[in-house]
Amino acid sequence: MATTDGMDAQSTSRVRRVTATLTPKTRFPVPQSDGYSVYSALLSVLSGVDAEIGASVHDSPMGSLHCSGLQGPFGESDRSHHKTLLPGKTYDLSLGIVHPDDTDVFQALVNALVLEGESIGLSHGELRVDRFESENTSHADLLDEAADVDDPTLEFDFRTATCIEEAGSVTTMFPTRQAVFSSLLGKWNRAAPEDLEIDIDRETISSSVIEKPDASSYRTHSVLVNRVEGNDGNPRPIFRQGFTGRCEYAFKDASDSVENAVTALALFGEYSGVGSAVARGCGNVTVEVGDQ
Repeated sequence: MATTDGMDAQSTSRVRRVTATLTPKTRFPVPQSDGYSVYSALLSVLSGVDAEIGASVHDSPMGSLHCSGLQGPFGESDRSHHKTLLPGKTYDLSLGIVHPDDTDVFQALVNALVLEGESIGLSHGELRVDRFESENTSHADLLDEAADVDDPTLEFDFRTATCIEEAGSVTTMFPTRQAVFSSLLGKWNRAAPEDLEIDIDRETISSSVIEKPDASSYRTHSVLVNRVEGNDGNPRPIFRQGFTGRCEYAFKDASDSVENAVTALALFGEYSGVGSAVARGCGNVTVEVGDQ
């Protein structure tokens, strides 16, 4: 289990979360699964400021940029599998940065979207950035925050399709405790300094955590996450399946160290996202830590 004793300089790696409010300049369509389009636009923005940073984010094996996609009111569209952004309405976008060079990624975004006033250009229109806010923390701080609460409940709102691959390309279609926290554990240990890695197994998660899903909020989804060139040379869409909804997780006969570890993973989820394709709009969650 991770400990914060004897931390060295390596243990100060930070993670960041950016929230932005965007306004479309005109009425225009976007795909129903808009996360892929927004991610591509953000990569273009990053590459325009620093090509090396853009390439580093794109090539990162750890899903180092988490993008929520657009959250807001949409209109109908005449284009199949599309929805419409409405002028005069605002759309929220949240980004999590768990990249090893998080400061450089963040600064590139600030340079482009704030200092240079660049818009986010999609296929059929542009979004103006009206508000840009950020916060940062570290793995050590998240462990300290988790240790400050006793016997907590963890209330997850899976806001966008959460696609957790557990067996090849087959995804889990329900927010089971094993799937959710094993996914977060993998993301944490890929991003954390070695001395702050968390050592907990699926069996311990299964025997120590209880899930209490809100059945009325549960939905399943199939979302576009990428396009790849097919054998005929034409782009082929890649879809992932997942779920949205609310689920509360509580502890049963769990040790303090297990409670702290799982709570830290839950808090980390707001930065890293849960499951696969988090850069392309999947796995966006909000988490509230309460008392049982």
